[in-house]
Amino acid sequence: MLCKRTYKNQITLPKKIMENLEDVEYFEVHVEDGKIILEPVKITLVGEGSLEKVRKKMAELGLSERDVEEAIEWARKK
Repeated sequence: MLCKRTYKNQITLPKKIMENLEDVEYFEVHVEDGKIILEPVKITLVGEGSLEKVRKKMAELGLSERDVEEAIEWARKK
């Protein structure tokens, strides 16, 4: 099967290949003997992720997304 690299260095993998890897979202990539090797990787969070911690803290403080947007706008004006 043939793939083409775009000007943004992106490659689309053929559908027939990805049908064999339906549950795979991430790949470990390396070059070996001039070949690109893609190895499927499953990402699992260990404990509570950073984003979840921020959302939890926002809820504890009673902050809305709009509150955060306003704070960012204020900070960028300085």
